[in-house]
Amino acid sequence: MNISALLAGLFSGILGSMGLGGGGVLIIYLSLFTNTKQLTSQGINLLFFVPIGILSIIIYSIKKQIKWKTTIKIAIFGIIGAIIGILLADVLGGGITRKLFAGLLIIMGIGEIFKKSK
Repeated sequence: MNISALLAGLFSGILGSMGLGGGGVLIIYLSLFTNTKQLTSQGINLLFFVPIGILSIIIYSIKKQIKWKTTIKIAIFGIIGAIIGILLADVLGGGITRKLFAGLLIIMGIGEIFKKSK
């Protein structure tokens, strides 16, 4: 295993546990530097997220920083969205999915550049 893989895992874990989208780092690393297909990278990212998500839930729950009623409602719709996303990814294929992901990253990046701090 090379140092870039270890760094990608480390930064993905740090950003993911902070709720900042560490999956973006992992998907970009896998897709660009290991020639992993986009849809495979997304699947690996989801599997990678499970232990990090569980640990983060435990820590944030202990700190009483989770509003469970709101979280459960959002999670139900998130599961529905995930099912729709899986079906769409299969229909659209890796090429279009990759372009949509790149476009989303660009839009989010531009939004962050021009976002005003409070």
